[in-house]
Amino acid sequence: MNRIAESELIITPRGAIYHLDVTPDEIATNIITVGDPDRVGEVSKHFDTIEVKRAHREFVTHTGDLGKKRVSVVSTGIGTDNIDIVFNELDALLNIDFASRTVNKKLKQLNIIRIGTSGSLQKDIPVDSFLVSTHGLGIDNLMNFYAVAENKEGQGIIDAFITQTGLLGKVSAPYINACDSGLLKRFDEGFYKGITVTCPGFYGPQGRVLRLGLSNPGFIDKLSEFNHNGLRISNFEMETAGIYGLGNALGHKVISLNAIIANRVTGAFSNKAQATMEALIQKTLDIFSGIE
Repeated sequence: MNRIAESELIITPRGAIYHLDVTPDEIATNIITVGDPDRVGEVSKHFDTIEVKRAHREFVTHTGDLGKKRVSVVSTGIGTDNIDIVFNELDALLNIDFASRTVNKKLKQLNIIRIGTSGSLQKDIPVDSFLVSTHGLGIDNLMNFYAVAENKEGQGIIDAFITQTGLLGKVSAPYINACDSGLLKRFDEGFYKGITVTCPGFYGPQGRVLRLGLSNPGFIDKLSEFNHNGLRISNFEMETAGIYGLGNALGHKVISLNAIIANRVTGAFSNKAQATMEALIQKTLDIFSGIE
C-alpha cells in the first residue's frame, strides 16, 4: 500500500485533519452540509444530543444524535473550491488510516445531504419553495482536475448544453453528475426538481451586472430556455456540481436540497428567507431520520 505523504494529508498534533479540525471518531457517516457556518447551529439545535463542536476558519462541525441516528452537520463556506476541501477531508476521515497513512482496504460510504439556498431560473418555481437537484452541471472547472470515469449517461446533456448556451470557449468545459437515486426517492413530495448549474462566482458568472459588462449577456435566458429530452435547468448556485462530482467519484450517496430565495426570471426575492430555510431544515431532518 502506498503511504500518503505529510504534505498531501495534513494531520494536526491532536490527530485531526487540517481544515475541518476533526478526528475520525468525531465525524458520523450521515452528514448534512450547509454553506453558512452560522447555519450549523440552526441544524444541530434539532439534535437530541450534541457530542462534538469544532470550528476552524469557515468550517464548523457539530456531531450528535438525531433519534437513533448519529449525524454530523458541517459548514462548507461558498464555492466548489471549498467543496473540494470538505469532501476530500470527510472521505479521508473515514477511509484513510491516519496512523499508517494508507487507504483502508474496506471503504465506508457516506450519506451526504446539502441544505442550501439558490436562485430559480424558471418562472413557475417561486421564491420560498423547495427544490431537489436531480443533476449538478458544473461550469466551475473543479472536476476537470480529477481522473474520473467518463460520464457517458450525461454526455448528451452536456452536448446539448454547449450547443444551446454557446458557453464553451473562454469558459471551462462543463461536467455533469446525478444525485443518488435512492435519496431522490426520499425527497419527492413537496420538492420541485431539475438540473442545477453550479457557477464559479455570484456576480458575472450568474449574469449579474454592477459595473462590469458580461461576455455572454444572454446567459440567463439561455439557461432558462434550455431543454434536453424534457430535462430543464431549474436553478443555479455555487456548490452542487462539485458535491455530485466528488461524491460520485468517491462512492458516496449525495443529494442537494435548495431553498429558493430568488427568482431571476421574475426578479423576485424572498422576504422570509430565514423562515423558508428553517422549514427546509425541519423537513430534511424529518426525512433524514427515517433513512437507513
